[in-house]
Amino acid sequence: MKTLKTFIILLTVLVSYSTVKAQDKTAGTAVNNVLTSYLGVKNALTADDKAAAKSKAKELLAAVTAVPMDKFTPEQHKLWMTYSEKLEFDSRHISESDAIDHQREHFTSLSKNLYEVVKGLKLNTATVYEQYCPMKKATWLSETNAIKNPYYGKQMLTCGKTTETLAPAAK
Repeated sequence: MKTLKTFIILLTVLVSYSTVKAQDKTAGTAVNNVLTSYLGVKNALTADDKAAAKSKAKELLAAVTAVPMDKFTPEQHKLWMTYSEKLEFDSRHISESDAIDHQREHFTSLSKNLYEVVKGLKLNTATVYEQYCPMKKATWLSETNAIKNPYYGKQMLTCGKTTETLAPAAK
């Protein structure tokens, strides 16, 4: 009888663990889609391409709204709820603007808020670099350690420095 109870408890723990891992994978995939879309916006701004930034921001907005909040832990859910509307707001503004200066203005707060999400959720599958522009006094996220400044584009492409490295989440 004791062996049967132990077996049932172990089976319950195993099933619970598998469910949590599946939830993490789904939530992790969605958050990484947001990050990938953000990097598309960043790269478009780096290339001074306002049309591409507008298009990539639409993709970002769709990725943000597609995040399955019910797959987060309670702590992750709270963090996501703190920032998701801000991410939507800035994504929407970038996607609706034809003025690259206005896009870059919203990119500043978008970057700050996404940094908090990526750092807090710890679901990124690749290394993410936080970089800083001393001229703009603003940060952005990058997939590479090499500086490619989205705030000034070709005008000052390599202006800035890496200030933090967010390692990939443990699997």
